[in-house]
Amino acid sequence: MPRREGPTLADVTRGRILYGGDYNPEQWPEETWHEDVRLMKEAGVNSVTLGVFSWSKLEPRPGERDFGWLDRLMDLMHGAGVGVVLATPTASPPPWLGHLHPDTLPRDEDGRTEWWGGRQHFSHSSATYRRHAAALTEDLAARYADHPALTLWHINNEYCTYDWGDEAAARFRGWLRRRYGTLDALNTAWGTAFWSQGYGDWAEVLPPRRAHYLKNPTQVLDFRRFTSDMLLECYTAERDIVRRHTPHVPVTTNFMPLWAGQDAWRWAEEEDVVSVDLYPDPRDPLGAQSGALVQDMTRSQARGPWMLMEQAAGAVNWRGVNHPKPRGLNRLWSLQAVARGADAVCYFQWRQSRQGAEKFHSGMVGHAGEEGRTYREAKRLGADLARIAPHVGGAPVAADVAVLHDWHSWWAGDQEARPSREVDYPQVLGAWHRALWQARLTTDFARPTHDLSAYRLVVVPQLYLLTDAAVDNLLAYVRGGGTLVCGFLTGVADEDDRVRPGGMDARLRALFGIRTLHEWWPLDPGETTACEGFRGTLWSEELEADGTADETVPYRGGELDGLPAVLRKGRAWYVSTLPEPEALRALLTRAAGEAGVRPVLDGLPDRIEAVRRGEVLFLLNHGREPVTVEVPGTHRDLLSRTTVTDRLTLGRYGVAVLGP
Repeated sequence: MPRREGPTLADVTRGRILYGGDYNPEQWPEETWHEDVRLMKEAGVNSVTLGVFSWSKLEPRPGERDFGWLDRLMDLMHGAGVGVVLATPTASPPPWLGHLHPDTLPRDEDGRTEWWGGRQHFSHSSATYRRHAAALTEDLAARYADHPALTLWHINNEYCTYDWGDEAAARFRGWLRRRYGTLDALNTAWGTAFWSQGYGDWAEVLPPRRAHYLKNPTQVLDFRRFTSDMLLECYTAERDIVRRHTPHVPVTTNFMPLWAGQDAWRWAEEEDVVSVDLYPDPRDPLGAQSGALVQDMTRSQARGPWMLMEQAAGAVNWRGVNHPKPRGLNRLWSLQAVARGADAVCYFQWRQSRQGAEKFHSGMVGHAGEEGRTYREAKRLGADLARIAPHVGGAPVAADVAVLHDWHSWWAGDQEARPSREVDYPQVLGAWHRALWQARLTTDFARPTHDLSAYRLVVVPQLYLLTDAAVDNLLAYVRGGGTLVCGFLTGVADEDDRVRPGGMDARLRALFGIRTLHEWWPLDPGETTACEGFRGTLWSEELEADGTADETVPYRGGELDGLPAVLRKGRAWYVSTLPEPEALRALLTRAAGEAGVRPVLDGLPDRIEAVRRGEVLFLLNHGREPVTVEVPGTHRDLLSRTTVTDRLTLGRYGVAVLGP
């Protein structure tokens, strides 16, 4: 689907890479603001986000407005040459709103109220909340529409609330009426003949609140769809207000990576700029790969350059043990984001808080101040970004491989009563992406109904739920000459979470050369199953081939001995287990090679990542030891401003950005 015509990230960057982050100066005396400006200039900061959590400061009492402090900040930022991403502060209502209007507070599935004192304490379905949020947004947009510091609107923050309350229940019934039209259609879709759940009146329909035993899985699926849609309504209501005042200023809201509560494919269609918050664990040996997954997914949602709205300059504060980033890691991961399409590198937050729940969450200026390592590294990164921006800003990242991902399939598969609770969709998705990343194959993400014709290879880690249109799209892709590699537990259910006859869509069984899927055989934690040439983990399936497959790899031993673990029929592969990492990488490398997909550079040493963005080649060392990399020809390293011929050495967490 073509993106809405209007302002874009390029209208903000204007050949630069945006650099900065959330700035919360209302926490500090005004003399600190001028010190911040000096430090921002030294660090190369050109963008800050203001007002994210400022509702009680802007509206201290109902209907009152206090914009004076924000006026001074907007003027100060403009005078310093720093653009402002202005946020609507509606993620965290002031105490007076919940006190005067308890209907604005969400309720959990047990009916308990979530009170003020934290953040995100609003009901997405509350008409009162929406009215107050719209009124403040209207006044904010009217006041700053013509301010020269304004570059981008940031609506709310990390939309992530659920609500099972009475007002949400009424809206849920309205949403279901629009989706199904009649109770008969709803009863059919939900399979309410099971357990005497048939509904005879719309008033009987509730959100999936606490139940004695298992809940209706399609009811739960629809509630997740509804929640995503209600939050989207909140976003678009505020977006439309600011657009009316400033049609030339792009609008965003920040996603959380792989959060289960939003269909981010649909949300991205409503944004001018797609942005995400990204916090890999610095102690996670796979942190770089998990970062790459989110970066690839966000770039794909944006269909081009995207915005890294938040990351940590050092430690976060929500893990059991919060480790800081070792020297050089923040620079490495920031430049990895640029390599994978980011035209903005920002942080939560600029100055580390001294009070509040996040005072141990790092900032670009930490508690150690300008002499601290964190700020010194921030200055170096700012200089790096300024050097490479003219060469990479706006440039595309080419990919011949697409990984299919769909929130509705995730929601449907993540139900209480399933063959194995050990099957965790994000982990399966991550394992397949990791195999491609370790094979140095750059990937896009796509939803199963997207046009896939531009890709030589499409991989489906797992799509439990597939609509008829999605199945038809996969068949058309293979008929058109594409190579498809599909993982287990795919095509099991239709859009209502109704198991398809045979336990897998018949068209997919024919595509892969499967006559019968007799049984699913999930594996216990730590258990593996022997296959010809590798071991499988997590899952296996009792499949009977129909004799049309060109190649099969059998299980060896146990109940499934001799039955196919992997089938290949033409350009379509089916993998009925999760191969161990090396085996999965080898399988996908082979499929990619046969499809004509090759890495950017062959023979790269371990822990070296290579990504081409436009005409620029990024080389990133994800290890602590120096590594020499062969790069045939003569190149210019845009970071060190040196000439490189045939080879270069990357130090600990080192990066080279090679231009022609």
